[in-house]
Amino acid sequence: MFNLVIKNGRVVTSDRVFAASICINEGKIAAIVEPGAAVEADQVIDAKGKYVFPGAIDSHAHLNDPGYNWREDYSHGTAAAGVGGFTTIVDMPLQNEPALTDGSIFDRKLEHVSPNAYVDYCFWGGLVDYNIGTLKELDDKGCVAFKSFIGPVSPDYVSLSIGQTKEALEILKSVGARAGFHCEDYSIIKWEEARAKRKEKNDWKDFLDSRPVIAELIATQNIISLARELDAKVHICHVSHPRVAQVIREAQLDGVDVTAETCGHYLAFSDQDVIKNGSLFKCAPPLRDTAAVEEMWKYVNDGTLSSIGSDHSPCELSEKSEEAHGIFGAWGGISGIQNTMQVVFSEGVAKRGYSPTILARALSEGPAKTFGIYGKKGTIEVGFDADLVILDPEQEWEITPESLYYVNQISAFVGLKGIGLPVCTLVRGHVVAEDGRLVGQQGFGEFVKKIK
Repeated sequence: MFNLVIKNGRVVTSDRVFAASICINEGKIAAIVEPGAAVEADQVIDAKGKYVFPGAIDSHAHLNDPGYNWREDYSHGTAAAGVGGFTTIVDMPLQNEPALTDGSIFDRKLEHVSPNAYVDYCFWGGLVDYNIGTLKELDDKGCVAFKSFIGPVSPDYVSLSIGQTKEALEILKSVGARAGFHCEDYSIIKWEEARAKRKEKNDWKDFLDSRPVIAELIATQNIISLARELDAKVHICHVSHPRVAQVIREAQLDGVDVTAETCGHYLAFSDQDVIKNGSLFKCAPPLRDTAAVEEMWKYVNDGTLSSIGSDHSPCELSEKSEEAHGIFGAWGGISGIQNTMQVVFSEGVAKRGYSPTILARALSEGPAKTFGIYGKKGTIEVGFDADLVILDPEQEWEITPESLYYVNQISAFVGLKGIGLPVCTLVRGHVVAEDGRLVGQQGFGEFVKKIK
């Protein structure tokens, strides 16, 4: 007798799609049996005509809690994640007050957010110029990786020089930890911004030009060079362009331990969306041209980009105001934690014809392996947590403000239409969302440590 059986679905893993029933006991996958096999269960979910994916893992989320809760918080952010098919989120250390940079801050944050989470969660540790001495402490606490900026960052955080990065990577290597980097060259961006501001009036082309691909490329090459020299583990966040993906692929083939992610918005939108619509589409690195969008899918498909994160970076509508803050001062970030899975299914599988396995790899297995939680999370296999998403490939959708569970119901994704929608999300065998509605219990989400 099982607690729950999901029957008649097409099960998707990173390498195949097959018909099976998934049997769940005490929050774990207990058996995977042939379709039609006689099994007894307290509850049965019929997934006929639908895909059953492993729960998605958001490698890059800014939930702003504690400290910047007018932008987002754990109750709203994890509710949105669950509705969208993310069963685990990896929360960034900045846009927190204070930034997550030592063990005592870690303890206070965990105590603060744990009563509010609807889905499971991990923490990125901070990596700034004043906490190099506490990196081992944060690793011991369970941080799955450490986040640094090699480019301009918001005032609550600090960018690192290459020299400081070298010392940090030496320390992290000693404990087998991975560092993640926002790779855009600081000097290029600051100089190009200053050049643009000499003009009488700026437009969105000026913003795009201030963050050229070469800035992302140079910073990425520098981090890869350090990783190669030190035999360290690094992760390149939110890759926006195929030229950057190509140097990452070459390094991977050369044996460098470099993983990389892209985001849903780099796979669905282009620089023309910024020029046409303005600040709602402002992010960093910026959106690139349409040819780059198409080629980025190839690097997801071949596994170079092993994670697709949301880079959920919310704000109040007033913070996006061009009138109040100007093009360079308006908040840069796209809210996407609720919509990433449906968008990449629609864009990648339905529109471009890629196999659904691309999602199982880039939304589940890839991030689980990158962040050291594979074995507990990341695939549909006996013994793993029963984190599952039932997706209806025929369900058409249009994203509306009213559908969003965010504190601020604004997003570049509002108005987008597509096909293929998560209709049931389970975390450790419990349904937390169905048919676009949150049904889970606040506080059910658990903190997930890196497996050592």
